[in-house]
Amino acid sequence: MRNKYRNVPKNTKYSKEKQIRKVSWIGLVINIILSLIKIVAGIYGKSQAVFADGIHSIFDTATDIAIIIGSYFWSKPPDSSHPYGHKRLETIVSISIGVVLFLAGAGIGMEAVSTLHEKNHIQPGWMALLAAILSIITKEILYQWTAATGKRVKSLALSANAWHHRIDAISSIPVLIAVGVSILWPSLNFIDGVGAIIVSLLIFYTALKIIIIGFTELLDVGAPREICEQIKTIALKNSSVHQVHGLRTRYAGSCIQVDLHAVVDGSMTVFESHQVSEDIERRILKEGPDVVDVVVHIEPLESAVPEDQCIL
Repeated sequence: MRNKYRNVPKNTKYSKEKQIRKVSWIGLVINIILSLIKIVAGIYGKSQAVFADGIHSIFDTATDIAIIIGSYFWSKPPDSSHPYGHKRLETIVSISIGVVLFLAGAGIGMEAVSTLHEKNHIQPGWMALLAAILSIITKEILYQWTAATGKRVKSLALSANAWHHRIDAISSIPVLIAVGVSILWPSLNFIDGVGAIIVSLLIFYTALKIIIIGFTELLDVGAPREICEQIKTIALKNSSVHQVHGLRTRYAGSCIQVDLHAVVDGSMTVFESHQVSEDIERRILKEGPDVVDVVVHIEPLESAVPEDQCIL
């Protein structure tokens, strides 16, 4: 039995999307400003590592742009051509961002490796050091705010973007160390190139993680067991449900689609069992972890599965 409506007020949905875009817009502006500061500091401060980190921050804006633009499309309701909605667009955009990041990391890494063979390394200046410190502080503040908002509005996409900010802050730490060492010990100024290589490796890590998660969603991998247990517990809150089994989940973008079998008394009328089905769907949509679609199949008590054979 399929729920024909969702117990989610329109103003709540609007508020969630509005907050997601607000945070993403602010993150976008901050990333652009930080990118320009680090690129300029890298050039005039003569630091390859800081310049590489600035290029990294430019590509970070792609995540914010993807969320801002994509939210207008993947939030559209299902239609005749897309009966399951448009959430897959979020996954495709994420994979594309991962590929671009990977290529950017490869370019930065190759350039850094080539400069390590040079005998005369340029010593970075204090401008580069200050840019690295500013990046770490700003990105950590942005992470804390984005993560808190993502948790409040239950947006997995925003939470993921928050961790992207945290990775950016962490990636600036080896840059800070490399530049600091090069300034304090000029004979070790080749460390700046090593710092650029470390940044490229961190970009690789971020890119591969985004790509793998994206392909995992396209392959319809189910939600973790703890989330499935949570959904099952919510369904069993209806006093008429004796058992829940055959629970299946899959990701559509950052959201989850669910279908399950609910066992009820076989003497129930069709109308009564339909009411139970709709109650389960409403509960899961309201209390579930970012669930956007629920299908409940009602079964009579006589067809209940033995508990030792019951599979989520």
